[in-house]
Amino acid sequence: MTGRLDGKVAVITGAGSGMGRATAELFVEEGARVLVMDRWAERAEDAAAGIGEAAVAFTGDVSQGEDVQAMYAAAVDAFGGVNIIYNNAGIGSREDNVRDCPEEVFDEILSVNLRGVWLGMKYGIPHLERAGGGSIISTASVAGISGLAGISAYCASKGGVIALTRAAAGEWAAKGIRINCICPGAIATRIGDDSQGPQDPENLERRRERGAMAHPLGRSGEGLDIAQTALYLASDESSFVTGQAIVVDGGWTAVDRRFSDLTGRDFS
Repeated sequence: MTGRLDGKVAVITGAGSGMGRATAELFVEEGARVLVMDRWAERAEDAAAGIGEAAVAFTGDVSQGEDVQAMYAAAVDAFGGVNIIYNNAGIGSREDNVRDCPEEVFDEILSVNLRGVWLGMKYGIPHLERAGGGSIISTASVAGISGLAGISAYCASKGGVIALTRAAAGEWAAKGIRINCICPGAIATRIGDDSQGPQDPENLERRRERGAMAHPLGRSGEGLDIAQTALYLASDESSFVTGQAIVVDGGWTAVDRRFSDLTGRDFS
């Protein structure tokens, strides 16, 4: 039985942990070879070593054009080309409200979460053109759809990813390049933790508990939930899908629980 990504080469940013690592592992299981990119060398190298010969590590900053170009060059050197791009790297921060958010915090969030996706497209599209087409996937968020108080810069960055996805999809559809994004709900990953330290198991469990309260399905999302969606968008099974923001949020944005609270009706 052949894999769904046999013969494909994928570049995944933020792949040293969380959703990115889960996706890299799943892509390789499905036959792809993967460049694992992360801002921290130890994470990238650990992920690539855990995956095996089908993965190589690359350390860089997605907000820097030189690093992004070097990332693609490394993928070509290792595997001969690029067919799939997953712009997954992102950051969160304690922003406070719009008035009190420091300028440097706003700038950093937009630089990584939005500029990083734009650079991933800008310097990746020529490689997909040479391959005769391909798939670009980016990580947006339910925060790009719903306003969430206290993280306005993050909301703006993810809303920008959704708008960029739709515009770019129209620009490159004729070249056989499909461009989509995924809008996760509350996923139990390290984003928002001390990004340079080890994952705190207690903090991760608290995330799962909060996620269970936010999602009508009654649980937090896991990295594999997003990886499986990315696999669909990377594979030929989604050959007629482009310009879409695929929401994977356990029903968060679809179900308004305030109605149940107002009427006192319990549907659990």
